[in-house]
Amino acid sequence: MKARKTPRIRQLEALMAVIGNGSMTAAAAELGISQPAISRLLSDLGKEFDFQLFDRRDGRLVPSQEVRLLEPDIRRVVDLMRHISDVSTDITKRKAGHIRIACLPGFATSHLPAVVSEFLRDRPGISMTIEPDRPERILEWMITEQYDFGITDGFFGHPAVEKIDLHMRTVCIFPEGHRLGKLAQIRARDLAEENVIHTRRDSVFFQELERRFRDDQTELRSHIEVRQFTAACELVAQGAGVSVVSELDAVKYKNQGIDFKPFTPKLPHCLSLVRPIHKTPSLITLEFVETFKESLGPYLERS
Repeated sequence: MKARKTPRIRQLEALMAVIGNGSMTAAAAELGISQPAISRLLSDLGKEFDFQLFDRRDGRLVPSQEVRLLEPDIRRVVDLMRHISDVSTDITKRKAGHIRIACLPGFATSHLPAVVSEFLRDRPGISMTIEPDRPERILEWMITEQYDFGITDGFFGHPAVEKIDLHMRTVCIFPEGHRLGKLAQIRARDLAEENVIHTRRDSVFFQELERRFRDDQTELRSHIEVRQFTAACELVAQGAGVSVVSELDAVKYKNQGIDFKPFTPKLPHCLSLVRPIHKTPSLITLEFVETFKESLGPYLERS
């Protein structure tokens, strides 16, 4: 008994084209091939199926009973292959796919939504998952390749993670109408009598902030310790103290009860864009990373 060959998709497309048109000439025109080419495709398919494909009635080709039995399955296969072809084209053109993003909680509710919304506006085939969490969890997700891209801080490197460091400009924020608003820029010594809201004591950013106070021979009056800049902005807006945060976060609260001025000497906040080094990124993921980087351009510290 000879081994049965698996029909090729082009043969099945030719079969469905003839069923739909009733003639090889019209089917060949639909597929953009010659009539002899479609005849060969059907001849080979008939040999593989080992039964007659068409009967001729009143000058038209009509499917045999055997083909009618297979037609629903063949149609599903042809439609599925066309769908796969369309989706693969969209992926190549970066109009289809799914991106899994892990980020700091502040980004999930402030800067990121606007960037994502604009990015997806002309890409209806793209979907996203956005998962906010602390830096330690984001690093874990990158190492285990659970997410395509991460936005974090306090990242010192890992052999399984690729990173891009961006140095964000920072400012001193204070309640609207505060005396600090009269200054052109603010030093640590200007905050000698102020309650300071700051990031966690074990963060690199706090340690650098504390060093600025020491250099100015000024005591840092620690009032409230928070994990995220957005929390500091909320507290300052409520009159709980002053803080030094990323300008990116400060501008979101400009008309919500806070004002800000440049902090000097410069105290950049390092933001890290990370992704798994052993997981090949999709084209759409790489495009989004570039889009996100560009969105941060106005807030980057210039050398």
